Amino acid sequence: MNEQNQETYQNSHLYRLRHSAAHILAQAVIEMFPGEAQIAIGPPIENGFYYDFDLPRTLTLEDLPLLEKRMCEIVSGQHKFIRSEANHKQALKQFELQKYKLELIETIAQTSTITGSDGENESDVISFYTHDTFTDLCRGPHLDHTGEINPKALKLLSVAGAYWRGDSNNQMLQRIYGTVWNTPKELRKYLWTIEEAKKRDHRKLGTQLGLFHFSADIGPGLPLFTPAGETVRHLMESYVRDVQSKYGYQHVWTGHIVKEDLYKKSGHYENYRDAMFPAMTDENIAFRLKPMNCPSHMTLFKEMGKHSYRDLPIRFAEFATLYRYEKSGELTGLTRVRSLTQDDCHIFCTPDQIQDEFALALDLIQEVLERYQFTDYRVRLSLRDDNGKYVQDDEKWTAAQSALKTALDVSGIDYYSETGEAAFYGPKADFMARDVLGREWQLSTIQVDFIQPSKLGLTYHGEDGQKHTPVVLHRAVTGSTERFLGVLIEQYAGAFPLWLAPIQAVLIPITDRNIEYCQKLHATLQDNGLRVNIDAGNERMNSKIRKAQVQKVPFMLVVGDKEEQSKSVSVRLRSGKNIGVKTVDEFLTLSNQKLLSGD
Repeated sequence: MNEQNQETYQNSHLYRLRHSAAHILAQAVIEMFPGEAQIAIGPPIENGFYYDFDLPRTLTLEDLPLLEKRMCEIVSGQHKFIRSEANHKQALKQFELQKYKLELIETIAQTSTITGSDGENESDVISFYTHDTFTDLCRGPHLDHTGEINPKALKLLSVAGAYWRGDSNNQMLQRIYGTVWNTPKELRKYLWTIEEAKKRDHRKLGTQLGLFHFSADIGPGLPLFTPAGETVRHLMESYVRDVQSKYGYQHVWTGHIVKEDLYKKSGHYENYRDAMFPAMTDENIAFRLKPMNCPSHMTLFKEMGKHSYRDLPIRFAEFATLYRYEKSGELTGLTRVRSLTQDDCHIFCTPDQIQDEFALALDLIQEVLERYQFTDYRVRLSLRDDNGKYVQDDEKWTAAQSALKTALDVSGIDYYSETGEAAFYGPKADFMARDVLGREWQLSTIQVDFIQPSKLGLTYHGEDGQKHTPVVLHRAVTGSTERFLGVLIEQYAGAFPLWLAPIQAVLIPITDRNIEYCQKLHATLQDNGLRVNIDAGNERMNSKIRKAQVQKVPFMLVVGDKEEQSKSVSVRLRSGKNIGVKTVDEFLTLSNQKLLSGD
């Protein structure tokens, strides 16, 4: 959740509902494990709340209804939430038996800030909130009393593991997730969304549709794509490649391994080393599997010889396989992998060209997102913060942030700012798109870079005859093919639009004597550019239709004696709708219409 939305959310009634529910949950857990439960933090989150616990046994899903029942009893008591304050010594006394709270309190003395029960930093004023028999270290806000919660709009959802303070070196705690809404109707809608998301899970559908697999023999985070999966990948990349060519991009290729020294020059070694696979050494030269393209593209620009301002802008694009050493616990299907194919582009331009190039990149991104039916999106202006993870060059940072903000302002696109999300070398415009379930995904990005071109010695001859350093815009449309495919599977629930479906139609002969006619149809349809299979198995026709529907095939073309005699097909859609008998030409017209519409 971005800063602006977070601020609005924290001031909302819904936030207070969830914050209060987290405290009620903590009380219920303490009562379940009297004298043994250690409580940590319990913040509201975007669609609910959680609380972390250190408990004498592992919780199960069977515990949740019991805890939920007790929460409802506490709610019915209409207990007031009462704020109080204490000094450091008093706070230690209050929580002398709660080691995690003691650690939080001690943080005050060390840093003058504390991470409260809502997970946010607060001032050194130590405040508490009490309701019924439970008191928590907390800055609020809360409801007036527990009775403001509708017990029919409250639900505990799951139990998961979570490290204390998010540090894998710390104790593993048990995290209980829950949600609460203003009305039972809102809760039902949210629970439906959760169940629908489970049905759309790309990991489940990817197996069902036969698109990809993961194997222990290959390794975690390294997907294997089937012929069907590779067909979709190829279609995705070909489409973007064609659009990029239309917009004046030149496609290049820069390999898989790079000398480590290049990343030391660019700044990636210092700032990105933990995400790189270990070095390979040959004749005392260290090489790395390529985790990003920008230093390679900039080197290519440099090696292509002298550049004049008249040559700019130069736009490089590459579908490159990159390798990133993601932690095994963070790998998630296709959306977080160790080998990924990135549609990476770098635009070399003069400072005066930034605005025009941003506008052109914006047009390209909008065209592609619309093609994939992502029409609800915002732009996040990702800026640096003061934590020191960024290249320290205030002048170049100021120039880059000013240039990107101006380009966004001129574009007229809706955007918001968020600190701490910039690349280590420059600010970004990240496109945050909502899918059909309202979930937000970071997809496309445009980044402004004044720093790496200088570090790598890139130059062009300006109109004044002097050498200048070009500005580089980093731009990706879909990010990585793998991640975007995972998002698309869930966006479409596996039912790809016709142009993207790996198999667009399946021919189903009713009897063996209809197979020869199906083979002729197969050749005709293929000649017209359709991806077609014949299901000549021994199953009955209805079984073949159901199988094709499970595989989300857009068209099922049933062929019996009548269809063969009339040189036609009986057309069914994957939705189950039977649209009747069509001549081959009529079916081709229908399929072309759907292709043109993007359906």
